[in-house]
Amino acid sequence: MFKVFIVEDDQGLVKLLEAYLHKFDYDTLAVTDFDSIKTQFQQFAPHLVLLDVNLPKYDGYYWCRQIRNLSTCPILFLSARDGKMDQVMALENGADDYITKPFDYDIVLAKINSQLRRAYGTYAAVPADRPVDIHGLRLDRERLCLLLDEAKIELSHTEMKIMDELMMKAEQVVSRDRLLEKIWDDQVFVDDNTLNVYVTRVRKKLSVLGVEDALQTVRGQGYRLVPSWGERR
Repeated sequence: MFKVFIVEDDQGLVKLLEAYLHKFDYDTLAVTDFDSIKTQFQQFAPHLVLLDVNLPKYDGYYWCRQIRNLSTCPILFLSARDGKMDQVMALENGADDYITKPFDYDIVLAKINSQLRRAYGTYAAVPADRPVDIHGLRLDRERLCLLLDEAKIELSHTEMKIMDELMMKAEQVVSRDRLLEKIWDDQVFVDDNTLNVYVTRVRKKLSVLGVEDALQTVRGQGYRLVPSWGERR
């Protein structure tokens, strides 16, 4: 049974969410003490988190970062804030998706199922005992990180999926549709601009490793990873 951790201060909405998820055999825990979210998360050890933005004391972005320090489980924001920057902030702080209120419960369930399949089931990453290594740049799928020489940078689950696809097809153009298919299996519910956000995040993390201009945009086609760092080795 999958466990869903709900961080939402609207108790009426919490009851509706829990009742709906229980119909589909999900186990849930809703936060009641907003001063001990990390402790409750660690004790419950959920497979997925539903997280609001507007919360008592600290906002959802803060708690998303705290949870990311503990786990790579999928995090879905549920929020009445529908601005573009709200969604970008959520993704930048480690979320996997963002759903605006009011929402259709069937869509929420579809997105939960999609994230769980990607993280633990049909679409989960290939076995971690087969790391991808290109000219010393190594993707560790299990530990969700990229390594180059002595440098290391952590990745989110979605960033790992993107790098996995690009590294497996290094120097080839990978279409936007292929990347969307790789990281989201319910494309009808996905804003294509979200991919731009993730690609930007991947570029920034490559830059931290000293890898500049390797992730290229091929206008009208997609993206290509060119292992230019290998020329400097």
